[in-house]
Amino acid sequence: IRIGPDGKPEIKEFGTKFETLRSETGIEERKPLIDVMETDDEVQVIAEMPGVSKEDIDLNATEKTLEIKADGENRKYFETVELPVEVLPETAKARYNNGVLEVVMKKKHPKAGEKKKINIE
Repeated sequence: IRIGPDGKPEIKEFGTKFETLRSETGIEERKPLIDVMETDDEVQVIAEMPGVSKEDIDLNATEKTLEIKADGENRKYFETVELPVEVLPETAKARYNNGVLEVVMKKKHPKAGEKKKINIE
């Protein structure tokens, strides 16, 4: 709950609520619930996408985004995730188990403050 600009309380739902859009087929296109985590050298994206199989999922990555698309028999998901740092897309590894997709990618640049030896020519 927070107070809106008009002074009235605004209540925002939380939990396992999905944003949905209707497609031409009548199947709702949902935005998966996403969590993005960062370690010293990797970015991990976790998406909850129940109701689809591994074969229904299409993933595409750039240095700055991860596009998640799934087109199952009864469910569709789509989301473009803005990554917190640049990554190396070619290092991406993905797993899908029990409705949860996990994608891990190596960071492009070393962490801030990390020293790198510079040789003088």
